[in-house]
Amino acid sequence: MADLKALADAIIKGDQNTAVEITKTALDEGTPAESVLNDGLISGMDVIGDRFKKNEVYIPEVLIAARAMKMSMEILEPELAKAGVKPRGKLMIGTVQGDLHDIGKNLVAMMLKGAGFEVIDVGVDVGPEKFVEQAKATGVDVVGMSALLTTTMPSMEKTVKALKDAGLSAKIMIGGAPVTQGYADKIGADGYSPDAASAVDLAKTLVA
Repeated sequence: MADLKALADAIIKGDQNTAVEITKTALDEGTPAESVLNDGLISGMDVIGDRFKKNEVYIPEVLIAARAMKMSMEILEPELAKAGVKPRGKLMIGTVQGDLHDIGKNLVAMMLKGAGFEVIDVGVDVGPEKFVEQAKATGVDVVGMSALLTTTMPSMEKTVKALKDAGLSAKIMIGGAPVTQGYADKIGADGYSPDAASAVDLAKTLVA
């Protein structure tokens, strides 16, 4: 049988070729797609997330692991769909109007995918109307937004207000260098996270 622990290790090391090879072997041998996802990919990304929180690994290592996970996911996704495996939740993410920074957002998106979420990335410099329109169209459970500049933080407040005024039930989480828990409370967001690994934990609690 394919070794799913070895798959988790390949993800942790960011070894794309081994990760893809084990994913294919596991599916060929009839291992359920959900087991490959949970015991291989998610298990590996959980370790990376944990190490990232403890400052044992840094952004480059996380990106390399996430890339390996993404390659395996491309093979796994059709099988998960066939098996009727539902994602943990549906989440939309974007950087607010006036802000073009996307490294943090991309990292959060990758780690959420690695944790079993369906992620809709609406990009950078996204206005409140677009956030509302996309959230309505996709029926997401959570809307995540980031800002890296203090000057774009007011856009975050406007977007939270627009989502609430539109009567959307999606939970709202925010993050980014200048953002704090105090600011999240002030603008009425449902949660704040200081880094990508914590964003995954927060998203899990918001959809629970």
